[in-house]
Order: sequence, then structure tokens, then C-alpha cells
Amino acid sequence: MGSVNVADRGNESHEDDYSLDKVPYGERKMGWFSITNITFGIATAIFYFQLGSVMALQFGAVNALISAGYAIIVAGIMGTIISYLSARSGMNVNLMSRGGGFGYIGASLTSLIYASNFIMYCAFEGMILVYAVHEFFPIIPVWLLIVIFGSLVIPLNWFGIKQLDKLQKWSLPIFFAFLIAAITVAIFTTSLYEGRFWTYMPEGVQVGGTALLLCIGMQHGIMGLTALLASDYARFLKPGHIRFGSVAIGFIPQIFCYGVMGGLGIWFGVRLAEPNPGVYIVQLLGIGGALFTMLTQVRINVTNIYSSSLSLSNFFENVCRFTPGRRFWIVVAGLTAMILMLGGIVDHLDTALTFQGVFLLAWGAVLITDALVVKMLLKIGPAFYEARQENLYKWNPVGVVSLIIASGLGTVAALGYMGTFLESTAAFFASALAAILTVLLAVLTKGRYYLKNEVNDIDPEDILFERKEQNVNPGSVGGPATVNAESLEK
Repeated sequence: MGSVNVADRGNESHEDDYSLDKVPYGERKMGWFSITNITFGIATAIFYFQLGSVMALQFGAVNALISAGYAIIVAGIMGTIISYLSARSGMNVNLMSRGGGFGYIGASLTSLIYASNFIMYCAFEGMILVYAVHEFFPIIPVWLLIVIFGSLVIPLNWFGIKQLDKLQKWSLPIFFAFLIAAITVAIFTTSLYEGRFWTYMPEGVQVGGTALLLCIGMQHGIMGLTALLASDYARFLKPGHIRFGSVAIGFIPQIFCYGVMGGLGIWFGVRLAEPNPGVYIVQLLGIGGALFTMLTQVRINVTNIYSSSLSLSNFFENVCRFTPGRRFWIVVAGLTAMILMLGGIVDHLDTALTFQGVFLLAWGAVLITDALVVKMLLKIGPAFYEARQENLYKWNPVGVVSLIIASGLGTVAALGYMGTFLESTAAFFASALAAILTVLLAVLTKGRYYLKNEVNDIDPEDILFERKEQNVNPGSVGGPATVNAESLEK
């Protein structure tokens, strides 16, 4: 970090949306509606059309609809808890992981993988846009479209969360206008399937069983990301909006992701017998379809690049002490996504979704279990999140070992070495295993590796769980490190 003083670091963090520090209590000024609106950027992605269409055509509409309901409930609960913890602490999942069972180097590894997930999704979403425009203007080379649309999201991220709020707010009505137009045209287009769309079932496929498990497995690939993503924005939530806002931020985007967009994808896919929305939206709306696709993909990719830039900042600060600022990482993330698009990343979508789902759900399970079971119920470790390196161990086996074992065995299961059932539910298996290991290791280590030094300057507002005994040495069972008792009384 060099000789940067505290004041300079504060200014730098403010300009970079506090990419390396928690958001100060006085800077948490955004209402729940604004935060939910920003997270709607990911909820309005055409990717969910594609997910719904592919599942319906391959495994039947009913199985796709049941899996959508499952995704809403599980991701909604997970997103609500993560949003609450983030809003209370002023930290995103990268920073919370430091004091939430991983240590500051252990958390850096999760940050790097988290960033790579967002960059890959940026590439996937970008290619949907590229193919949609190429469908309408085949004369334009695909590589040129990749460069154009890959570069577009960089300046749209330059001024941080306030710029994102404005972009998502003003583009949302346009999105709904295009969406209603696409639905209307599809209604008056002759369906290629004669029955009700929810009765569609491919030959040899039944409701439930392996087909349903495969649909749920596909949902797992994105559920962890949509739930964890909320923390990047919920940390700016007004203190008075935390309770209702956490539920809104946790559930509303999930309902729209899997219920509305995913449900419409099922309907479009069955009605038009086409799994690729980059094709059928253009067929329905012509150039309007290309513009609609452009709007949705820009909305989602600005959030992908934003979250990846925060994670990259976190990783390189901890591991390399390299802090060029969030804007530098915006450019790096954007260029990396373009390279992946040029390299044909979309050809490996299924594989990427499977392994990302295993890792992200296991990571989320560690964070939630650490907060609700280890910290709140068992009272092991601090009742707050500490992110400063000087007060943390490099590694905390509670989170690191749990994540490595759970994601490792989850990957083995996903590859089919543990039977068909676990192959289809590998991410759920990994998250359940991660939760069990987190509790077990926290009890065995007695919270020793959560804090290296006593912490005396925690704001009372950042205490996550009330405890009768507050004056406890770092790493002990029964409470957090020493906290100023007078400030708690206030």
C-alpha cells in the first residue's frame, strides 16, 4: 500500500465505490428501490430466456417451470441473507469473506474465482448480443461486433454505482416496452406447438425424475451468482431500509430472473420451437429485436463488469499489494471478456455453468452458515466483520478448508463419479457439505483464526448480532474481539 495516508485512501476508496474498504455508515444513503433497480440489470438479461427455452425443449415445460420455482425460493432466501449481512456491515461478499471464515489471503482466492465468473458471464451475454445483431446484419464480421460491444460497457462503468443507477433506471421503461412488443407479436404468430405451452414434453421424457434434476442442475449454475451479486450493491443501503430492503433485493430480482424471464423463455421456446433468443427475438421484432437484445445485454454486462472490477481490486490488493484503482480493473475485465468471446467461450457454456454453480453455492453456504450458525447461534468468533489485513490471519481453515473440500467433491459429483442423482444435484450437495464442514471446523478451531489482534474501533451499527458479553479476546468462543462498551450503549 506504500505511503498512502488514511485520508488519501478514503478519497481513493470513495472514487472507486469503496472497492477495497467497507462503505462508511454515513455513506450508506441509497434507498431499497434504487438498489433493487440496479440488480434488475441482471434480472432482465436475455440469458434467462435462453435458459428457459433450452430446458423446456430438452426436458419439458413442466420440469422447467418446477425448477424455476425452486430457483426463486433457494436463491431468494440466500440473496436476502447475503443482502442483510452486506447492508449491516457495509461490505460485499469479497470483504465479508475476510472476516467470515477465510482470512484475507483465503478470501482473495474466492475473489479471483468470483471475478472470473462475472467475466465469463459477460462473455456469454455479449455473444448473445453479437449473434442477434449478426443475424440482422450478416455483412458485419462477428469479431468486429465483439470488439464494439465488448468495449461499450467500459465507459458505462466509469463513474461507479451512481452511473449504474441512472443507466438502469432510465433504460428499464424501454426494456418493458420492447418486452411487451415481443410478447404481443408472438401471441399473433402461429405457434409451432398445438397444445398449451406448459403441456409440452419431448418424446420419452416424463415429469420429475432425471429430467427435473437436470433442469435444477442447470439452474444451480446461475443461482449462486444472482444471490451473491446483491452484496455489491446492498452495502450502500440506507440503515432504515435494511429489513424490508434486504427481502426486496433478495427476492424481487430472483422472481423476475427465473419466474418472469425464465417463464417467458419457456413460452417463447415452445411456441417458436427455437432455443436461441438471439434468433427468435430478431425474427419477431426485426431490427427492434436487435435493439432490444442490445439494451438487455448492456444492462446485464455493466453489472458483470462492475462486480468483476471490485473482485479483481480485492484480489490484487491482498496478494500483490497492487492498487491501481477500480477503473483500471474495469478495463482489464472488459478486455478479458472480449478475448474469451473471440476464443469461443460460448461453446463451453454447460461445463462453465456446472462448475461455477458448485463453487458459488458452496461459497455462499460457508458465508451464511458462518453468520447464522457459527457467529449467531454458537457465538464463535466476532459478531462483526473485520476486513483490515493487520487484524486478520492470512488463512482461516474454517472457510478455506470447507470450500476446498466441498467444491472439490462437488466437482467430482458433477463429473458423474458419484452416481446420476449427485451428478444432477452437485451444487446442492456441495453447499450442504460446505455448511456442515463450516460448523465442524469452527467448533474444532474454537474461532482461533478469525482475528489476530484486538479490535477496539468497531462502529456499534456494524455489530451483526447482539451479545451479552462483548469484551472477549480475538479468536475466542463467546463473542467478538474487544469492542468499546460505551459506544455500544449509545
